[in-house]
Amino acid sequence: MLGYILRRLLQVIPVFFGATLLIYFLVFAMPGDPILALFGDRTPNPAVVEQLREQYHLNDPFLVQYWYYITGVFQGDLGNTFSGRPVSEVLAETLPVTGRLAVMAIAIEFALAIVIGTISALRKGKVFDHAMLGIALVAIAIPIFVVAFLAQYFLAIQLGWFKPTVGSDNDWGGLWLPAIVLGFSLFAVSMRLMRSSVIDTLNQDWVRTAYSKGLSRNRVIPVHVLRNSLIPVITNSATNFGVLLVGATVTEGIFNVPGVGNTLYQAAIRNEGPTVVSFVTVFVILYVLVNLVIDLLYGLLDPRIRYA
Repeated sequence: MLGYILRRLLQVIPVFFGATLLIYFLVFAMPGDPILALFGDRTPNPAVVEQLREQYHLNDPFLVQYWYYITGVFQGDLGNTFSGRPVSEVLAETLPVTGRLAVMAIAIEFALAIVIGTISALRKGKVFDHAMLGIALVAIAIPIFVVAFLAQYFLAIQLGWFKPTVGSDNDWGGLWLPAIVLGFSLFAVSMRLMRSSVIDTLNQDWVRTAYSKGLSRNRVIPVHVLRNSLIPVITNSATNFGVLLVGATVTEGIFNVPGVGNTLYQAAIRNEGPTVVSFVTVFVILYVLVNLVIDLLYGLLDPRIRYA
């Protein structure tokens, strides 16, 4: 087990350098002058522009800029935004908001997928099964911005159950509506995976053996069937969680969530290389660590899995 963890952690190294180098190159190759964009329609003093370009190493070649950035990262310095704020400070403000939103959305997705997927599998071919498959198909087909606008209009404006926007009220209670939208949009795939996995597990010989030994349905389904059917759903949910950590940009924009999605989008259109690359660097590490934790959970769910 320890050797497996060490190997997975070593895999972070080429992923880290590859991702940061690629993103830095893409930001470097973007057209326009980010310093001039800071001044908007105003005409800046050429001396000030040159000073800022020197401060942020924009006059240096690409590899020199990347070297300055990567050495700063290893020293714990993620750089500064073009407005002068440390990127680590911006990340410390936005990442907890997106983290709370991601946890709530995945919890909603996971709960809906397990409950509905299991019931659909146990009632395969019946009315409930067909209805849930239809709802899942609709959830997959509808773009998330449509779901977000509908939820905002009906659940927030018409019924008044939630606030239409988040803004500064970004604690756990203020994020319910965007979390419901994200959870609903994500649950369809996980529900179908859960349904297929449960159906496949029910046809295994050891399930029939459990019934032949006199175990009740209430014992076989939750203990034997569900536990061995969760791996595909956990894999999909882990992937979704990693994606949500990067920021649900569209949903955060519609509900005015001050998370990393909104911040990263604004940084990209302003050509703020240090902000974009630093955010992506942190996300790469988080994504790999999340998937490592999920891989380790496989061994707990299915004793047949061993990490040789």
